[in-house]
Amino acid sequence: MPGSVRILGRSGPQPLQEEARRMPDAIQMLRESVCKVYLGNRRAVDRAICTLLARGHLLIEDVPGVGKTVLATALARSIDCSFSRIQLTPDLLPTDILGVTVFVRDHAGGTSNGSAAASASAGAGAAGSGGGGGRFEFRRGPIFANVVLADEINRTPPRTQTALLEAMAEGTVTVDGRTYPLERPFMIIATQNPYDFEGTYPLPENQLDRFFMRIGLGYPSAEEEINVLSQRPAEHALQQLAPALSVQDVRALQDRVDHVKMDRTLTEYIVAFAASTRKRSELQVGLSPRGSLALAQAARATAVMSGRDYVIPEDITENVLAVCAHRVQTRGYTPVHAAAIDHSEDADDRFPPGSPQAILMSVLESVASPV
Repeated sequence: MPGSVRILGRSGPQPLQEEARRMPDAIQMLRESVCKVYLGNRRAVDRAICTLLARGHLLIEDVPGVGKTVLATALARSIDCSFSRIQLTPDLLPTDILGVTVFVRDHAGGTSNGSAAASASAGAGAAGSGGGGGRFEFRRGPIFANVVLADEINRTPPRTQTALLEAMAEGTVTVDGRTYPLERPFMIIATQNPYDFEGTYPLPENQLDRFFMRIGLGYPSAEEEINVLSQRPAEHALQQLAPALSVQDVRALQDRVDHVKMDRTLTEYIVAFAASTRKRSELQVGLSPRGSLALAQAARATAVMSGRDYVIPEDITENVLAVCAHRVQTRGYTPVHAAAIDHSEDADDRFPPGSPQAILMSVLESVASPV
């Protein structure tokens, strides 16, 4: 594939030293490819790549028109993989996402060419056989792709939102008692408007917990907005964007994350941080073990993106808000929009008192960090 980085050779894995050397090059190519189209918050781009390497799912929450869909689409098109987009609406059904079993009638002793062609084009798989008159076939829905963009996920009812849970947690889809595995890599990038916008359904806590990170984009700087107006990347650059990495490249990067070394003192640091959130009186629900696992995996992915095969404390602390803020529940506080997570980082009072972000930052300061 022109322009892509081959991390794994045709004859097998390359030596570990050579593989480690080429990892940052591959990540940089992916970053540059996304930034050709998305001209805004560069840190958000790194968060999206980190989520991909960690085999997680990403939730992008912000006001309309700041580039949520552009960022998600640019990341998907920067990889030579299957991609589908689901526009979530109030009348969408779970079968519109997962797929549906249909009865295909036989004609003259066999399935017609038209039916066979329709089955092939829809990625159908036989789910069973009928007696003499036809058979049942499963027509796959848009969830069967490597990267799935769930656009405006909180505009669809909870019944349809929960259709994504098995796919996000297990990497499988079960329909009519039969389980179908999803191809690796598999990543859901969901966008949503802030909870207080009209026509939105808040995501249930158990589904929020399935998202590896929740980020916001914020408004672009004056220079970034000038570039958007002059280049109109969503109309031009996005249509011409060529893949920077192959599926095999992404799998190799993900496998590399699993082999990053984390010292026991850093593991104990994460556990102490999680335990401290569970004891805070301001929090009704602290960080779960799933949240601790996600924080550790984010630290490993960050280390790979920095060209290291070991974790340092900064890999943990810089991911705390994006990984943990949506996993804790405060007592009687209206959540701040996720856009505040990645912006105004130089301000000491960037988070309102009592917000999940402010509480987590306070907890972080109270837990002794390993040297």
